[in-house]
Amino acid sequence: MAETAIALKSNAQNWLPEPKKLFIGGKWVDAVSGKTFDVLDPSTGKVIAAVAAGEKEDIDLAVKAARKAFDGEKWSGMTTSQRGLVIHKIGDLILENVAEFAELESLDNGKPITISTAADVPLSADLFHYMSGWATKIEGNTIPISTSGIYAPGTNFLSYTLREPVGVIGQIIPWNFPLLMAAWKLGPVLATGNCVVLKPAPQTPLTAIRLAEIMQEAGIPDGVVNVVTGGDDTGAAISAHDGIDKVAFTGSTEVGKKIIQAAAGNLKKVTLELGGKSPNIIFPDADLDSAIPGAASAIFFNHGQCCCAGSRLYAGKKVFDQVLEGVSKAAESIKLGPGLDPNTEMGPLVSDEQFGKVKGYLESGKKEGATCTVGGEAQDGDGYFVRPTVFTGTKPSMKIIKEEIFGPVVAVESFEDDEIEKIIKEANNTNYGLAAGIWTSNLATAHSTAAKLRSGTVWINCYNIFDAALPFGGYKQSGWGREMGHEILDAYTETKAVTLVT
Repeated sequence: MAETAIALKSNAQNWLPEPKKLFIGGKWVDAVSGKTFDVLDPSTGKVIAAVAAGEKEDIDLAVKAARKAFDGEKWSGMTTSQRGLVIHKIGDLILENVAEFAELESLDNGKPITISTAADVPLSADLFHYMSGWATKIEGNTIPISTSGIYAPGTNFLSYTLREPVGVIGQIIPWNFPLLMAAWKLGPVLATGNCVVLKPAPQTPLTAIRLAEIMQEAGIPDGVVNVVTGGDDTGAAISAHDGIDKVAFTGSTEVGKKIIQAAAGNLKKVTLELGGKSPNIIFPDADLDSAIPGAASAIFFNHGQCCCAGSRLYAGKKVFDQVLEGVSKAAESIKLGPGLDPNTEMGPLVSDEQFGKVKGYLESGKKEGATCTVGGEAQDGDGYFVRPTVFTGTKPSMKIIKEEIFGPVVAVESFEDDEIEKIIKEANNTNYGLAAGIWTSNLATAHSTAAKLRSGTVWINCYNIFDAALPFGGYKQSGWGREMGHEILDAYTETKAVTLVT
């Protein structure tokens, strides 16, 4: 393991050099092949850890372990209150190790330590705390039926439903919020009594591995949670595995389509939280003191590596110049640096691959005729740093408008102040429908616009507000199903109807 550019202060310093193995059946094991892969610090490009490279054989072993645990009712057979207490303890243990998780997340992903400490880690703990309460509230219904009056006169029936776990779940999570996405996936799976095989992104596996240790400490029975690190082939093995009853994936729309195809073999259930190209609309009556920094945060938060990033910014003609100037100044003022530096406001992109993709979009925007007011280039030196970028003068046909960039790049365009319906139409002119933002002082405008936007989430006079109780997911090619809230419980349960003669 290479030394980090900035010294770690928590137990992460001692934890990193230890071998990073697969977690299968309650044991830490090497990959069957014995292979490992390097995990890099995106701020330097240097190796920070070596992690076991799981493959199809390892997925087979993990699925068998999960199936054994599920069939043996190691988890579902517990009382619901017992399960809830274990899940709640996971959240408690995360909070007891905030500094360690935050440092690992910032080192692995590149995000500022201030953000991982204040947001990623506490929100992950909160998700487990929230879901622990649902463990005791997975309820069925009694249902009055009319059969006796149709073809069984004089016979009385009692009909009711049971909510039961789906079985063995395969989960594949992305690299932009590694710990939080693991929590989003694992919390509801555990609350509903399922067993799971989790594959973190190869770019950012460290906090998922540490989380598995925490879960073991909390009392998760052997085989209930299995963590297999690896690359694309490992994820493909999960998607196609006949021993898995459901796949839950967060990532790109392109990969989501491949997962659907792979899952068809045994008709496993699928939920997908995919990409976005989210519109953010600033109406002329908006409070610009909040709208401008809000719009800047909507795109530049987490280096723009957010599926819901407000990458298409529309401002009423009356306020357009102010919005463009304000967002451009915000972009110029952002301090880039290593995630572990407490003064850093934007870290590097997660990998050399993503670095190349974003630079490609910057060149595409310029080539197709867009005007770059600030940024538009990589930062000199080590690491995968791209300067926050603002484009204007774009057209709907441009790649930077049509495609998800997943970087700190925003296009700012104007609309006539009275053309509300036209700008709503333009906002909806995308294959995606994950999120949208509205900035206005008129409540009627706010609510009517929110109703017409084809997005799973709409923020009004705010952006990037998440909570464990709020469902999150998209319309159109932004995915199938929802994460979080009570809606997620339906994704991990089967409904059984029971009828008996009384």
